[in-house]
Amino acid sequence: MKQKVPIYMKAINVINPGSHSTLKMQEVPTPEPAAGELLVKIEATALNRADLLQRQGKYPSPEGTSNILGLEMAGIVERTGRNVERWKPGDFVFALLPGGGYAEFCTIPEQMAIPLPETLSFEEAAAIPETFFTAYQALSWIGELKQGETVLIHAAGSGVGTSAVQLAHHLFNARIAATAGKKRKLAKAAKLGADWTYNYREVDFAEQMKQQLGENAVDLVIDVVGGPYWQQNLDLLATDGRLVLLAVLGGHKLKKASMLPILTKRLSVRGSTLRSRSLDYKIRLTREFHDRCLKLFENESLA
Repeated sequence: MKQKVPIYMKAINVINPGSHSTLKMQEVPTPEPAAGELLVKIEATALNRADLLQRQGKYPSPEGTSNILGLEMAGIVERTGRNVERWKPGDFVFALLPGGGYAEFCTIPEQMAIPLPETLSFEEAAAIPETFFTAYQALSWIGELKQGETVLIHAAGSGVGTSAVQLAHHLFNARIAATAGKKRKLAKAAKLGADWTYNYREVDFAEQMKQQLGENAVDLVIDVVGGPYWQQNLDLLATDGRLVLLAVLGGHKLKKASMLPILTKRLSVRGSTLRSRSLDYKIRLTREFHDRCLKLFENESLA
């Protein structure tokens, strides 16, 4: 006999967000699925930089969403709200969340759920949405990468970096340059599809790229470093090139920089965060990612 959903569930909450925060397992009310929503029993979630920032009090959850950590999950549909047509209890799904992954249950709009491929475990699927969705929107929606173009991906050993390398390779047949600070990360990037790799601790990646690829050879830069790479990024970009900033881990202030390349080469500089996007945006991104990428996980092209 199937157990009833408990009125209260266990969740990991942040106590005293900031430099002296702690995590505590607590009992909180189990969410109820509204019309068009699924109640999912979470089997696995993932840790992201955003969770660490939220714990420090620097990245609060969007208004009206769960304050519980966890931006992605994989699990089993436990119950459906009214008017749900695509799913039934017992279905295996994974999804992007605005928060709430560090708990026993969560609710999601049915359009946000993606069927779990048989080739993936719950743990593997739970690690997909935040990094792969971020990388996909940066390459396709924001960066407008075209088939065969050249893309420079910084921090290629990170979650978003490894996702971006794979997507650029499999979806766009791009020429891929990648930077990282450790040999093993560069080796991984090369295995995933990078054509050129550069250890920023050992070489001036911009000068190396100019020698190997030529002047103004990059069509798109995906950057999470920010300030320290600003001028090098602009110098490397070709006419009508695009720079997509996803974070500024190296700092957001510029000491010495020239904006002239933006004018002379008609460059576009675009910034983005995913968590603050509207639900409609996330649904459209989820559906497109499902249509274009799920088969690549099913045949194990993406990992």
